[in-house]
Amino acid sequence: MRLNKYIAHNSNYSRREADKLILDGKVKINGRVVTNPAIDVDEKWKISINNRAIRKKQNYTCIVYNKPKGELVTKRDPKGRKTIYHSLGGKYRGFSPVGRLDFASEGLLILSDAIDIVDKLMNSNLERVYKIKVNGRITNKIITSMEKGIELTSSAGGHEKSDIQSLHIQPFNWFKILKNGNNYSTLKVSISEGKNRELRRFFSSFNLEVLDLKRLSYGWVHLNALPTGKKRFFSKEEYQKLREFLPKK
Repeated sequence: MRLNKYIAHNSNYSRREADKLILDGKVKINGRVVTNPAIDVDEKWKISINNRAIRKKQNYTCIVYNKPKGELVTKRDPKGRKTIYHSLGGKYRGFSPVGRLDFASEGLLILSDAIDIVDKLMNSNLERVYKIKVNGRITNKIITSMEKGIELTSSAGGHEKSDIQSLHIQPFNWFKILKNGNNYSTLKVSISEGKNRELRRFFSSFNLEVLDLKRLSYGWVHLNALPTGKKRFFSKEEYQKLREFLPKK
């Protein structure tokens, strides 16, 4: 794990703040100042900030947050926009999100104070289920692409700062069209990745704009009746399934 990521996870500093601390010579490894934020951390190392030890968290907690539209999934925004941590509160600044939902999206977001768990969940092929509304009809061509996958060669629908042009989208696990109309359509879809604004880019390739996008579930964790803007802890059953999912040590 990179040093800046290690500090961000095991302290209340954001990754950007960790970068600055490292570059300013405030961080030591085994008593020596280091200025490379990208150095890979060995768990045996002793890491300190301003001569105060940073210790790896041994226990872990997972929460589910029903993210509303209009919040960024980041600890700080240079433009001063609202982030999920404004709503979650300072107690959860050390929690990292499993993947991201963009500013205009909403729904289920898992966060944990154990970065190893976050990485394993994020890089898994667990099912992600979304409810989507688009401004037009779901055509046979779109249905075929959901069934067979598609190769995108345009960044349309992606993040404005992204330089990713080509993107291979795997076949959807399943989909269900709830309403199919000329003005708008709604559907539920299941995918196993969800990277790089995949769904927005998929529908944009057919000249459809995603009007609403809400994540309903991630693996065995479901949003259910959790109100928008509220959080809850994992249930006993969800923790048990997480332990079964994690590789045995």
